[in-house]
Amino acid sequence: MRAEIRRQILALALPVVVSSLLERAVTTTDIFLVGGLGASAIAAVGLSQLIIVFLMSLIAGLSVGTTVVVAQMVGARSERRASEAAFSALWVGFGLSFLIGGLGLYFGRKGASLLGAEPALADLVEAYLFYIFLFLPFSVAVDLLAAIMYGRADTRTPMISIIGVNLLHLGIAYTLIYGKFGFPAMGVRGAAIAVGVSEVFGSAYLLVRAFQKGFLSRTPIRLDVIHQVVGVGLPFCLDRIVQQVAQMSYARAVLIYGTITYAAHQVGLSIEAFSFMAGSGFAVAAVTSVGQSIGAAQYQRAKIENWEANRLAVLVMASMGVVFFFFPYLLLRLFTQDAEVIRLGTLFLKIVALIQIPLAITMVLSGSLKGAGDTRFLLGVTFVGAWLIRVPLAFYFSFVQPLGITYVWSVMVVDWFVRMGLTLFRYRSEKWQGIHVIEQEKL
Repeated sequence: MRAEIRRQILALALPVVVSSLLERAVTTTDIFLVGGLGASAIAAVGLSQLIIVFLMSLIAGLSVGTTVVVAQMVGARSERRASEAAFSALWVGFGLSFLIGGLGLYFGRKGASLLGAEPALADLVEAYLFYIFLFLPFSVAVDLLAAIMYGRADTRTPMISIIGVNLLHLGIAYTLIYGKFGFPAMGVRGAAIAVGVSEVFGSAYLLVRAFQKGFLSRTPIRLDVIHQVVGVGLPFCLDRIVQQVAQMSYARAVLIYGTITYAAHQVGLSIEAFSFMAGSGFAVAAVTSVGQSIGAAQYQRAKIENWEANRLAVLVMASMGVVFFFFPYLLLRLFTQDAEVIRLGTLFLKIVALIQIPLAITMVLSGSLKGAGDTRFLLGVTFVGAWLIRVPLAFYFSFVQPLGITYVWSVMVVDWFVRMGLTLFRYRSEKWQGIHVIEQEKL
C-alpha cells in the first residue's frame, strides 16, 4: 500500500513541481532578463511581485477552496457536483479579477512608495504593474483552472500549459525588454507585457481542456457550493493577506539597508524559489490526495499520504539546501555580475539553506491540513510566525538596533522553525479529522 501511495504522490507531485518551477520561472526570467538593466530594474520587479501576490490573496483563497472542495467531492464520488462547483468558482474568480485589477492599477505606485521605494524605483514599479493588472483576468483564469484540475488529480495538463506559457514568455520578454527584431526597447514594461500575452494563451488552452475532460459544467452559479468553497478559502485568503503584509513589512526592513541589499535579497529569493516550488509540488499532492481520501472517509490512507509526501519533500529540499550553502556564488553569477549583490546574496543563500528542512515539513503538513479543510488553524500559524516573530525582530534589527542585514535575514530561521512546531502539533492532535467541508447529505 505504501509503495502504491508513494507512486501516486510522485505522479501527482512531479508535474506540479515542474509547473511550480516554471510558473516561478516567469518571474525569475523577468529578473534574469532585466538584470542587464541594473539593480534598480531587479528591485522593481521584486517589489512589483510583492504587491501582485498581496492583491492576489483573494484568488489564492478561492483557488485553495476550489481544490479542496473538488477533491473531496471526487473522493465522495460526486463527479457532477464537482464540475458544477468548478464552474461556479471560475465565474466568481472572473468577477474578482476586475476588482483586483482596478485596485492594482490605482494603488500600485502608492504601494511601492509605502515600501520605501525611491521615486525613480517607484516609476519602474508602476510601469511594470500597469500591464500585469491589465491582463489580470487571464492570469486568474490560469490559477483557477489549474486549481480545478489539481482537485481532479490531473496535474499534467497545467504542466503542459505552463511549459507553453514559459516558452512564449521567454521569447516575447527578450524581444521587448531589449528591443530585438525591430521592436522598441521597452525595459520592464516589455517584461510585463510578455507575462500578460503568454497567459492569454495559457488560459485559453486550460479552458478548452477543462471542458473536454468534463471538469466544468455550464450551470448557473451555485451559491451553496460557493459557500463551501469560501468556507475553506476565506481563512486561507486571510492567511495570504497576513503573510503578504508581513512580507512587505519585512521588505521595508531590508530596504533600510539600501537598493543594492534589496536587489541581493530579491535575487536570493529567486534562487531559493526553486526549492520552495519543489516543496509546493508535494504540498499540492498532499492537498489532492488527503482531500480525496477524506472525502472517501479513508483517514488512515490520508495519514500515509501525508507521511510519504513529507519524506519526499524533505529529501528534495534538503538536497537543494546543500547546494545553496556550498555553491551560492555559481548560482548568483547566473543572475548578476554586480560584485556587491553577489557578496550579499551569498550570505542570504547560506542563511536560507538552514531552513529547507523545516520549510519542507511545514509546507507538506500545511497541504495535508488544507486537504482536510483545516485552514483556520493555518491562519493562526501564519500570524504567529509572521507578526509575533518575523516582523518584530526584523524591525528591531533595522530600526531600533540596526546590527546589520545578517540579523534581519536570520529572523527567517526562527520563523520557520516555530511554524514547523505548530503545524506538527496540530497534525498529531488529529483534530483535522473532525472537520466537514462538504455537505454529505446533498451528494
